[in-house]
Amino acid sequence: MKIATAEQMRLCDNLTSASGISGLELMENAGRGTVAAMIRHFGPLVGRKVLIFIGPGNNGGDGLVIARLLLAQGARPKVVSLAPLEKSQGEAARNLELARQLAIPIFPCLGEDDLPLVEGLLAKSDLLVDAIFGTGLRRPLTGVIAAAINLINVSPLPVVAVDIPSGLDADTGLSQGLSVRAQLTCTYGLPKFAQVESPGREQIGLLEVVDIGIPAEVVERVGVTVVWLERTSVQGLLPERGLAAHKGTFGHLLALAGSLGKGGAAVLCGLGAARSGAGLVTLAVPKMLNIVVQVALPEAMNVALSFSQHCLSDTDYEQLLAAAQGKGAVVVGPGLGMAEETGQVVRRLYRELRQPMVIDADGLNLLAGEVAGPIAGIRVLTPHPGEMSRLTGLSTLEIQSNRRAVAADFARRQGVYLVLKGAATVIAAPDGRLAVNSTGNPGMAAGGMGDVLTGLLGGLLAQGVAPWEASCLAVYVHGLAGDRLVRAGRPFGFLASELAAEIPAAFQEALGGGIVKNGE
Repeated sequence: MKIATAEQMRLCDNLTSASGISGLELMENAGRGTVAAMIRHFGPLVGRKVLIFIGPGNNGGDGLVIARLLLAQGARPKVVSLAPLEKSQGEAARNLELARQLAIPIFPCLGEDDLPLVEGLLAKSDLLVDAIFGTGLRRPLTGVIAAAINLINVSPLPVVAVDIPSGLDADTGLSQGLSVRAQLTCTYGLPKFAQVESPGREQIGLLEVVDIGIPAEVVERVGVTVVWLERTSVQGLLPERGLAAHKGTFGHLLALAGSLGKGGAAVLCGLGAARSGAGLVTLAVPKMLNIVVQVALPEAMNVALSFSQHCLSDTDYEQLLAAAQGKGAVVVGPGLGMAEETGQVVRRLYRELRQPMVIDADGLNLLAGEVAGPIAGIRVLTPHPGEMSRLTGLSTLEIQSNRRAVAADFARRQGVYLVLKGAATVIAAPDGRLAVNSTGNPGMAAGGMGDVLTGLLGGLLAQGVAPWEASCLAVYVHGLAGDRLVRAGRPFGFLASELAAEIPAAFQEALGGGIVKNGE
């Protein structure tokens, strides 16, 4: 699924109407999808008192459709209009006429004197619908509208937002003075950036994307290109497994990780790789950690590096070159330490190895300021915002306030794939492709989670999955594994190793039956 700006969505609506699907039909589809979502999330609506707030435009028209369809469901809808009804136009005016024919109660709220009436209606309601403003709003909310939104926000009742919570900028996610806080948002056609990225996503609640009939060719014509990673986006990215396959069929990953005091990073990286389905995993670790790592992860093979003076040496470099022979992909960085001698080896590997390489954690910090220049193979960098700051020289505030643009620019200029981690992780390709992830949760804000992701991504590359597809699939499945733990009643406190153990089930959920050829 793609993510649209407000302007792109406006163009999609216009082109769809020009193609023969009327605005009235689009509005009807939007209302029908919203009521269906309300039933899914809040149960049967028979007898429920639903208070619908409408504004002056098409968003208000959507609200009137919802009122009519709720009545047909046996609910008891009432409407509060925050704009003069006589100014309704087009499709909104037509749906106002239909609502009046059905005798749906409509109460104007045009000044402060009307607010006590609204408070009384709120006190007698079970559920609220915000259909005041949509994605086209470009001004701060003031006066009676701001006062009404404040009443909505202080109410204990659940709020359903129509397309987007009123007052929220659809592109930036910033409130325009004040915005509605919703428990459920039913957005139309395509998700908007404010709904999938911070700070806007905190206002959205649960997000439902309602298909209102916009043709795929219209979305393509408008030039909507940013992908929102959800289940349909990742299905088909992992090749099927033939019944005659063996461990040699699914690649061999070499991971350079760990140092004194950071052996766990190597183990977690290896766990992520093993859970990816890679046929073989070899961990290159300091000889002082060799036995510990072997015991912690007996499924992996080990290369014991001399790691003299607690850093990599030229001898280790030659050993790593030999170990890399025949490997499908290489991971560099988790827990390596920050010694300058280690940095020299990492930078040579980064430039010279031909295999696809994932660079994370200390590997990124050792490359900071020296990423530019020729590289021999595919590179995937997986920084969190602090590491991205060191790579780019930008502050974390600059990065976090413009994540997509920063990621896209870096990937293009450096010729690398970039996974900018965090809430709504951004994936950027050197050819300009962008994706924003939909999975993951705050319970994953714990040490070692990134090491598991690095191993998972490296394991997919070792299996021959292309770098864009591997990056998208790894990020989605990693977040989904965390979401599965939350759904099982563990909102936080779960370990990175426990998340790694959940990865196979997350693959099954994400990819369904399309993993094993002719099998279950």
